[in-house]
Amino acid sequence: MLTSPKWLLRLEGLVVLIVAVMGYHALGASWWKFALLFLVPDIFMAGYFFGNKAGASVYNTGHTYAAPFLLWVAASLVHLHSLFFILVIWVAHIGFDRLLGYGLKYPGAFKDTHLGSV
Repeated sequence: MLTSPKWLLRLEGLVVLIVAVMGYHALGASWWKFALLFLVPDIFMAGYFFGNKAGASVYNTGHTYAAPFLLWVAASLVHLHSLFFILVIWVAHIGFDRLLGYGLKYPGAFKDTHLGSV
């Protein structure tokens, strides 16, 4: 059903992705940078080298909207506005993941997410 939380969260991911891409366009940053950096947040999967519990914790840290928000706050406080394009790419990545059904991880297994089993 299209009004189930799972589908609404995927729709929300699509909306976030679209808004982030529009924001990136408004920044006038290079689309080559966007393409090159789009999958960089997946480096947080490296936490799984230390087991499922550590992996889920590290992965979730890099795949929650709080992480790019904190980068935005830090960049704003120290006037490093040149970092804004990175946080917009990061938000776009998270939105794309949610759209595809990749949610925040539970410590049991990589495939167990808040959006269901992948």
